[in-house]
Amino acid sequence: MNQTPTDPSPLSRVIPMLALVAVAVAIDQAIKWLVETQLPFHELVPVVPMFALYRTWNEGIAFSLLGGLPDTALLALTGLVIIFVLYLWWRTPSGRLIAHLGFALIIGGALGNLVDRAVYGHVVDYILFYTESWSFAVFNLADAFISIGAGLIVLDEVIAMLHERKHRS
Repeated sequence: MNQTPTDPSPLSRVIPMLALVAVAVAIDQAIKWLVETQLPFHELVPVVPMFALYRTWNEGIAFSLLGGLPDTALLALTGLVIIFVLYLWWRTPSGRLIAHLGFALIIGGALGNLVDRAVYGHVVDYILFYTESWSFAVFNLADAFISIGAGLIVLDEVIAMLHERKHRS
């Protein structure tokens, strides 16, 4: 198949997304290093009303689920999730930029947490939203990347559905 100047090569489409994955992992790991070396353990450090830093360790996966599993099982599970997301990313048409951004963020976040588990045996969490009578689970930037990535994929699916519906009418 001949490619025109307006039809970028597959590699030129993948490299920016892989760069986003690398940047997400690098930023996540740099912040976690700072948290581990500078933030006291299990001490609330208020930043602004309803937001604080609170260093803790997550022995499981999201929201401490499966915390009783051995590290090798959690590493394998994370690896399987990454492989599955890579498969979905590969199968998604290249024109679906929002979805591709979402997949890159999910993989970057998952790799960031995978590094934690492989290096420390747990995931470093430090972001806390709270009020006097309620608090959300403590999480980290990698978790935020995963959540934002999932939201982007859902948004892309809604846009694609609306676009398809519009063209069927």
